[in-house]
Amino acid sequence: MREADLYRVEGDRVVCTACARYCRLKEGQVGLCGVRANVGGRLMLLVYGRIIASHVDPIEKKPLLHFWPGSSVLSIATTGCNWLCRYCQNFDISQRRSVEGVEASPEEVVEAALSVGADGVTYTYNEPTIFMEFARDVGILARARGLFNTFVTNGYMTPESAEVAARFLDAATVDFKGNGNPEFLRRYAGVPDPSPIYETLLELRRAGVHVEVTDLVVPGVGTGDRVEDARRLARWVADNLGPDTPMHFLRFHPDYLMSGVPPTPVEALERHREAAMQEGIRYAYVGNVPGHRYEHTYCPGCGRPVIRRSGFDIIGWDLDEENRCKYCGQKIPIVGKLVRKGDRFFHVPIGR
Repeated sequence: MREADLYRVEGDRVVCTACARYCRLKEGQVGLCGVRANVGGRLMLLVYGRIIASHVDPIEKKPLLHFWPGSSVLSIATTGCNWLCRYCQNFDISQRRSVEGVEASPEEVVEAALSVGADGVTYTYNEPTIFMEFARDVGILARARGLFNTFVTNGYMTPESAEVAARFLDAATVDFKGNGNPEFLRRYAGVPDPSPIYETLLELRRAGVHVEVTDLVVPGVGTGDRVEDARRLARWVADNLGPDTPMHFLRFHPDYLMSGVPPTPVEALERHREAAMQEGIRYAYVGNVPGHRYEHTYCPGCGRPVIRRSGFDIIGWDLDEENRCKYCGQKIPIVGKLVRKGDRFFHVPIGR
């Protein structure tokens, strides 16, 4: 436990400024996330240095497809979350409201990443915004040791937390749910207003952070899979972040409180991808469907697949040393170069 930085005091309350909920906490109260609490008139981060999960993953799992392809990352998480997603696949971590996990200092996290040959550290599995101060301290050390830092985030930050994130982040996957439909987010994620997500995207892009956008397409609930919402989201991304911003349309799998909802039909994901391309997005993907043809990266110049994937594996690479298409010379906006690795999935014990 350590005092947080992202808060202010107003009378007998502390106001948390880590996420856009701005929880106003009296003495002894804990924020909705379950990990930020008013203790003696100060906001304390209860999970500072408490890691509930640590694992080496392929960068493609995040998914980040245009950022150091083939690299591996040490993924870490704490308990808690600032969203209440009824379909969360990590609900045993994110919706847990007790502080658990092994103790690990920022130095120990970085040393663990280096010892297993990871290329970076990813803050994921739950929402990293809620443990921003710990992520920052790890991230600054990681960058100093030659590692990159990435977030898998819902983007529900404040300007204050986005500014902190921009100090150490190199890339972020910002996850929309149900195409960002406000009704869907209120009912199925407990989010009153999605507008802070768009502001976070703009802040991260202005700061030079590489951004990719994912959209979980949830079928059968009325507001989670409407193509017109996906079209609207893609248009905003193309207009505000640029047409080279990758978008991923992810298949929903039944879990947690929505175990009775069927998986997303693959045809629906294809329609979403087509709509995004029609709105100007040059790189749109279908996710969570291993072996699908839209896992590949296609050259917008000649239309040929220049990076071919199967699941999280890269099975074909037709770019030159400058990430140009070998067929037509079109520059593909990839950060970094292909990293060839062996096993990129394994658990990493950290801390004590």
